[in-house]
This record gives sequence, C-alpha cells and structure tokens, in this order.
Amino acid sequence: MALLGFLIMVSLIVIVQGWLLGRPALARLDYKRDFSKYACRAGERIEMVETISNRKPLPVPWLRLESMLPSALSFARSAETNVSEGNIYQNHTSLFTLPPRTRITRTHRITCRERGIYPIESATMTGGDLFGMYAPSKRIDLRSRIVIYPRLLGDGELPISWKTWQGELSVRRWIVEDPFLMTGVREYAQGDPMNRIHWKASARTGQLQVHKSGYSADPRVMILLNIEDSETMWSVVTRPGLIERQLSLAATCAASLIGQGMAAGFAHNGDSQLGEDGYRLETDYGPVHLNRMMETMAALEMKSRQPFSDLLLLETRREASEPIDYLIITAHRSAKLEEAIAALEALGHRVGVTGFSADGTHTAASGTRSSQNREAPRKEEAVL
Repeated sequence: MALLGFLIMVSLIVIVQGWLLGRPALARLDYKRDFSKYACRAGERIEMVETISNRKPLPVPWLRLESMLPSALSFARSAETNVSEGNIYQNHTSLFTLPPRTRITRTHRITCRERGIYPIESATMTGGDLFGMYAPSKRIDLRSRIVIYPRLLGDGELPISWKTWQGELSVRRWIVEDPFLMTGVREYAQGDPMNRIHWKASARTGQLQVHKSGYSADPRVMILLNIEDSETMWSVVTRPGLIERQLSLAATCAASLIGQGMAAGFAHNGDSQLGEDGYRLETDYGPVHLNRMMETMAALEMKSRQPFSDLLLLETRREASEPIDYLIITAHRSAKLEEAIAALEALGHRVGVTGFSADGTHTAASGTRSSQNREAPRKEEAVL
C-alpha cells in the first residue's frame, strides 16, 4: 500500500506540474529579434540581438528556440547555440530555462559573407514542463530582411580603364560650358552669338561684352552591367565569382560618382529578386539614391534575362533630353556589343567600357568606338 500511495503521489505531482508549468509554458512569453544593421556590405560584421521575456510568476523549465537563417550569415560559435549548416539555409537551435518574471538578452555576432537580400520570416518557440508531458509550440512572425550590398573594391583592385574614364569625366565636367549658368562678362570673341551680348556692359566699357557662362557640374552617368561571363553563355552564369567581381566594380563606380556629386543610374541584363523594379534605376543624386542602387545590385541573380546587346539597343530607343555618359562593365566584347555601342554613340552619347575578363585582366579601355567605324585606334582606346 505504501508503494501504491507513493506512486499515486508521484503521478499527481507530475500531472500538477504539467498543468502548472507545461500547458501555459508559452503564455505571456515575448520574443523580439533586432539587428544592429539591416543593410550592410559583404564582409561586414553586425550583431543580432534576441530578447526573450517571461512575464509569468511561474518559470519555464525548458524553452527551445529554433530559426532558419540564410547561410550567408556566419555566426560566431557559442556553447548555448547549435547550428546545422546547409548550402542555402542554416538551422539555429537554442535550449535554456526561463525563471519567473525574467528577461534574457542574447547578442550574436555575425559576419555577412555573401551579397544578396535575405528574408528572415519566422522563429519557432517550444516550451514544456519538467517531465515533458506538455510541449506547446508557437510560430513567431518576424517579417524582416537583411540586405547585403556588394563589396567595394580597393584602389589597387580597380582597372586602369575605369581610372582613365573617371579622370576624363572629371575634367570634362569643368570644361563644358553651361549656357544657363552666368558667372560674369567677357570680351566679345568671333563666333559668339548675338543673343549672348551684354549691352549694358558693352555701353559702359565701349567694347562689345558677352555673358560669361559657368561650367557644367551636372554630368549624368548610366552604369550598365553585363552578367554574361562569355559570348557563348546561355542562361545561368557559369563563372559567378567573375560576375561578383564585376558587380563590386559597379558598386565602387556608383559610390565614387555619387560621392563626387554626380548623378548616376544602374541597369543590368540579369534577373532580380525585386522583379521589374530591380532591372533599371534612372540617374539621380545623393546617398538615398546610392542605397537604392546598392539594394538593386544586392538583388541581382546569376541568371541572364536578356542578351546584353539587346539591353544596349533598348537604351538607344530611350528618349533623352541630352546626351549622357554610359559606363559599360563587361567581361567580354563581341561584334554585337560593338555594334550596339556604336548605335549609342551615334546618338551623341559618350560610352566607356571597363571590367575584368575571365583571366583577371582588364577587358577594355574607356572611349571605345565600333570596330566598323574606327579607322585607326587612338592610344586611349587600346585594349589593356
């Protein structure tokens, strides 16, 4: 009888603790996840901060927290977290105890390894009593995302063709007169139009004077990225490392141009996680626009949407109030590409070509011309 009474007593204790601790294990339990940055560059380190609060007067004997996170986020190892990594996702599992009316804050250090836009949709909490009689589970919607921008190249990694083209652009922005910007008067020179004569100044000095124009500081540059790693590539990129390097070059060019106060835009011939909004960005100024460009680059997928020569021909059909500068970043130069470049230049646009080839050399120099229209290549047009 004593043994039976003991077993009954133990059973009652197990049942009661299950009802008290197991069934309401997830009641009045809050979970919050924040990142120190939601947008960063490849290779940058950020922090993920988790906050778990137990607002009950009763403890949670055990709590398991599981979440699927992209493998592009490399977590520093810790004793309280188990990580199972795959090629695309990694499963994070944590097991701990929550005392009553307690808040726990955990900080995870993360290295953002690969460019991309990574949704972080949910986490799953499972709690229970001491003997596992009850194990309620709850899915927590997080609805956040991490945007990892392309890595920027150092000065020593940039092709000479980009540096030459950038130097020519910087000089030209100060030597092209802006007819709408008047900075003073000067003496009349042969060929000046009559509508530029400053009559009051001419009467005052006794010699013809004309309005003196300032110089244009408003160049517009459209960066076009070719994700085809060779002329024979069909759909999926076969050398993703090469295209990632080209994308880093595009990001470096965009950051440099906008940092100098110029207007820049971006377009490519690949697929995008952003859909139609991720194929082309018109030229604009400022850090907000630069972030949009970087997000567009982060969303690029390694799959061709259309031949790059078709993208260039579409650019020739766009209406433009004035010629703009095109910077083409490509790993190869084909006859079709040269023809499309010539068509752009025939409309008055200025075209520069740069990039890296499969063997790591520079693909082209700035100031290119179509081979059909070029009699003798100038020094600055020579392939590096």
